[in-house]
Amino acid sequence: MANYSSMDKKSMLEELDNVKKIYNEYKSQGLKLDMSRGKPCAQQLDLSMPMLDVLNSNSDLKDQKGLDVRNYGELEGISEAKKIFAKMMQVDVSNVIVGGNSSLNMMFDTISFLMMKGIAGCEPWIKQEGIKFLCPAPGYDRHFAITQYFGIEMINIPMTENGPDMDMVEDYVNNDEKVKGIWCVPKYSNPQGITYSDETVTRFAKLKPAAKDFRIMWDNAYCIHDITDTPETLLSIMDECKKYGNEDLPIIFSSTSKITFSGAGIAAMAASSGNLLTLKKKYGIQTIGYDKINMLRHTRFFGNYEGVLAHMAKHKAILKPRFDAVLEKLDSELNGLDIASWRKPNGGYFVSVDVLEGCAKRVIELCKEAGVVMTSAGATYPYGKDPKDSNIRVAPTYPSVDELAKAMDIFCICVKYAALEKLSK
Repeated sequence: MANYSSMDKKSMLEELDNVKKIYNEYKSQGLKLDMSRGKPCAQQLDLSMPMLDVLNSNSDLKDQKGLDVRNYGELEGISEAKKIFAKMMQVDVSNVIVGGNSSLNMMFDTISFLMMKGIAGCEPWIKQEGIKFLCPAPGYDRHFAITQYFGIEMINIPMTENGPDMDMVEDYVNNDEKVKGIWCVPKYSNPQGITYSDETVTRFAKLKPAAKDFRIMWDNAYCIHDITDTPETLLSIMDECKKYGNEDLPIIFSSTSKITFSGAGIAAMAASSGNLLTLKKKYGIQTIGYDKINMLRHTRFFGNYEGVLAHMAKHKAILKPRFDAVLEKLDSELNGLDIASWRKPNGGYFVSVDVLEGCAKRVIELCKEAGVVMTSAGATYPYGKDPKDSNIRVAPTYPSVDELAKAMDIFCICVKYAALEKLSK
């Protein structure tokens, strides 16, 4: 098939007629396929079912320090869990707090604390007018929802193949004291699957913020979520920050939500001793301790960090065929038409597709009418507004491989449909 943009109008209209016929055939099938969120599939969740049998009424319910996990205490989490998360987040054990079941909750709590109480001797953000947050985009919609909830102005930072545009980041951070933070998904970013280069991580570590209370929200959600045989590596932000006397800059988050059970995993954060001293005052009032039985269940199930990696290899075996199915359809149906582009990620939970400018909303609308529910167009940008109306987040993890094949056939037809509509006008 010729490049769509090189077709004359007559050929375009003929192709549009053909595409409409195929689309209407799919539409008549009454399909109901959901690719809207990056949820683990049932097979992935089944991998962790033996964990439910690890503890029973006859189990020793004391952690390595001898603490009875059924009781109060150990605000920072049990030591076994801290050791695992320290390796996941590339920090010292002393930098880690293990919390409840949700890293998103810990992120929300942190922003809430900075709004209400402040940090580094600065006024609470709520008392400072016109504060701003940098948002690499396309990015994670729930990050943007948190900052929008608190009324913080969000600034788009374009993503490059090496991570956020660091020239823009440095210009904003080093020169504008109203810029208080930046959201980052540094490994296998959501949705593009980009891992920040060593240079990018180092440039983050060398920032000289105009605001003393500027913080890097480092959401390392996919730190061990490899899906190919060529996994990518990420430089430790904490180690780099220590080199340049900036260890207070990053606040790091991770969880087992997509490793064990999404609603019943464990989450953790890591930060400098100074940041933790401040944040633990909040946690000490907010809770007497998180679910240590769940922490013990996880650590007994895994044994150690190497056990977590062995578990992730099982996830990889389930997810790779799903990602392959999506990428094969994109390659076979859209490659060479000059109406879409995409990355082939080595890990994470998504495939990011950029369709013809001005067409993303139309593609999503057509998909929905044909029975395929996808993430809303614009969701990967602050305020839900993609300036180019181009980016679409494809979530391959939840449907079966057969369902993915059907859904991607429809998606590709919709991409063609929307592009031909626009180009033939």
